[in-house]
Amino acid sequence: MNDKDCTWAELYLFDLDGTLADTKSDLATAVNLTFDDLGLPPLPESVIAGYVGDGVRKLIAQTLGESGAPRYPEALQLFRGHYLAHLLDSTRLYPGMTALLDRLSGKKRAVVTNKPMEYTAKILDGLGAKGYFDLVIGSDPSTPLKPDPSMVRRALEHCGIPAGRAVMVGDGVNDILAARAVTVRSCAVGYGLASPAVLQSAGPDYFCATVDELTACLCGER
Repeated sequence: MNDKDCTWAELYLFDLDGTLADTKSDLATAVNLTFDDLGLPPLPESVIAGYVGDGVRKLIAQTLGESGAPRYPEALQLFRGHYLAHLLDSTRLYPGMTALLDRLSGKKRAVVTNKPMEYTAKILDGLGAKGYFDLVIGSDPSTPLKPDPSMVRRALEHCGIPAGRAVMVGDGVNDILAARAVTVRSCAVGYGLASPAVLQSAGPDYFCATVDELTACLCGER
């Protein structure tokens, strides 16, 4: 294996929010529309973005806080309606991502995200990106979320690729930990939702600050 890049990989696993696509504004819109329905003050987009990555249920629970916990079931249902209506308002693949996915066309590619499949499928369809992937795995009520490695393991088994020939690309510590649990190498990206310093402290095998750096890493240009 070449320690300078990930060209040895046969399967590239991608997180969605903050990795493939910039989704933070639409998530913030849905949360704040939900809060408006509940008579609660809006939250800054940066605060909401800080809670993204652990799934929708935790997003709603954390934004509501302890004082809002009794309204959690109502908030979750309201959020679903708002997010389905607004999840493609401003969400876009990061600049350069389409070109990167094109260049990986000879390899297996999969999406592995804590985002519920209902939203994941609609976003990928709406962005014209579903066809890039051999497999899309989003969460459902019976699926343990990353950092549990279940979804990563499922992708390996479905694609028939050993762990040592796969790499998990993500913007969260959860991605690093899920990959490590099944001896898949991890590539953290610093342009997403998590702090680059926090990501680097988690010890990913690779770190890329920009999509250009990610392209160089995955395509052997550095």
